[in-house]
Amino acid sequence: MSQVRGNLFILSAPSGAGKSSLINALLERHSDMKVSVSHTTRQARPGENNAEHYHFVAVDEFKKLIETNDFLEWAQVFENYYGTSKQSIEIQLAQGIDVFLDIDWQGAQQIRKVLPQVQTIFILPPSKDELENRLNNRGQDSEEVIKSRMDKAQSEMSHYNEFDYLIINDDFDTALYQLETIVFGQRLKRSNQSLKFKTLISDLLPA
Repeated sequence: MSQVRGNLFILSAPSGAGKSSLINALLERHSDMKVSVSHTTRQARPGENNAEHYHFVAVDEFKKLIETNDFLEWAQVFENYYGTSKQSIEIQLAQGIDVFLDIDWQGAQQIRKVLPQVQTIFILPPSKDELENRLNNRGQDSEEVIKSRMDKAQSEMSHYNEFDYLIINDDFDTALYQLETIVFGQRLKRSNQSLKFKTLISDLLPA
């Protein structure tokens, strides 16, 4: 079998829709799938490790990476910068690893302009009430913060129609199965399979 490049996926969702839990569950099942580790200028939070959760860099270093065109996409969110490294993604894809970008719809727009073949997935909650319940059940945020997150979620969800695939995360196991199906469906595309099984096809269809 020939080495096939990995596939690049973007996953977007409002806070509370369960995106991170779905990604983590998928990665636990498959060693040949990874989530991209973004660069950021914000300070590491308790429990976060450099190069595992983020690449934590100084503002000056981040700006140099912008100038040298090292990012597939980047954004400034309030006083902090976030970006996706081209080199890191390319290395993993070349190794046949499927890579997931956990970014918002704005980052997805940027990447589609550079890599139109990227597969994009949006995850929605089953209802506004359920989304608010999930945010409340975290027990991490004040009522004011939750209201702000709900307002932001409304704006984010309005961009669902810009994505290739849509998953409604009502039942977690069903949503995980659907996400896994999307990934394996991409792997089974003729362009990937014909490269992976190039020798077999040559033997089956001699010149």
